[in-house]
Amino acid sequence: ACALQTCLSANTYSPEKCNAHLKRLYQCCSKLHQDRADNNSTERVNGLDPENISTACPMPRVVEHWLKRHP
Repeated sequence: ACALQTCLSANTYSPEKCNAHLKRLYQCCSKLHQDRADNNSTERVNGLDPENISTACPMPRVVEHWLKRHP
């Protein structure tokens, strides 16, 4: 997320230059959502209580839709 923000700040008028960073962020979000689903949102994920994880990730269906449109 930080690399994406830095890229967007440096490329204000050319955000398409940051697509690689955006894709990595969405892939990370997809993994987070999958880990939560696999653990039924009740078990710890990577040692953290899922209810206490703050995330800037969009909802799972938004993430998956974006990834399908950007292979």
